[in-house]
Amino acid sequence: MITQKRTVIYVSDGTGITAETLGHGLLAQFDGIEFQPLRFPFLDSLEKARNCLVRINELNLSEGVQPIVVMTVTDHEICELLHQGQAFFIDLFDTYIAPLEKELGSKYTRSVGRSHGHAHPQYNARIAAMNFALAHDDGISDSDLKSADVILVGVSRSGKTPTSLYLSLQFSLKAANYPLIPEDFERNHLPSRLMPYRSKLYGLTIAPEQLHRIRNERRPNSKYSSLENCRYEVAAAEKMMRREGIKWFDTTSRSIEELSVQLMQAMQGDQTVHKFS
Repeated sequence: MITQKRTVIYVSDGTGITAETLGHGLLAQFDGIEFQPLRFPFLDSLEKARNCLVRINELNLSEGVQPIVVMTVTDHEICELLHQGQAFFIDLFDTYIAPLEKELGSKYTRSVGRSHGHAHPQYNARIAAMNFALAHDDGISDSDLKSADVILVGVSRSGKTPTSLYLSLQFSLKAANYPLIPEDFERNHLPSRLMPYRSKLYGLTIAPEQLHRIRNERRPNSKYSSLENCRYEVAAAEKMMRREGIKWFDTTSRSIEELSVQLMQAMQGDQTVHKFS
């Protein structure tokens, strides 16, 4: 039951991915509150900071409660300006950098966007993984599937695409995904193009009622979105995955972050089994 709504402003001099990921992890611990996100990425000048400050104070006045600001900003002047706003601030750099400076005996560099820059050793791997995920989304292509780290299968709108993209962005995994469609259920076997890569297959499922709501937003009052069809497809997909020995995960009430971590754990466990079997 939702008891209140709060605006959360993610502010960063880079992409804002770090601020949003950590902020979401913190706020997800609180039930009954609907958090409405507002994003200010690439805030790297005092002019942009002033515009953000105006928005912070406008929200404080219009909503009658101060917004929550989660920020990763390195510039000292910009930080000081933003902190003049009527908000509750979670300044991730301010919270952790000072203790780290003391522990390491070194001053941090204040380099804007350093954690996401080209100099980062995993940057190229992350970009390659994202390109792979986009090229292999929803069964678009089956070329170079041997290079995939993971291949997700499941019915349409069960969460395959966002999960694939998150795995590529956060973990640099080359993730492909394929939809299980009525023709697969009629043939009673997986798409033939996936058979050589059985060890890389993991399934996603979802409650039929939730699937019905999601599909109905896309194609209202269609057979595709009907509750009866959703129940049929989910049951058929789970039956197929069970028969083929494919581990699957329920996306109904799991966040993408939680789901991705569980997938990673399953993959690592399976790799260990294959290594020593």
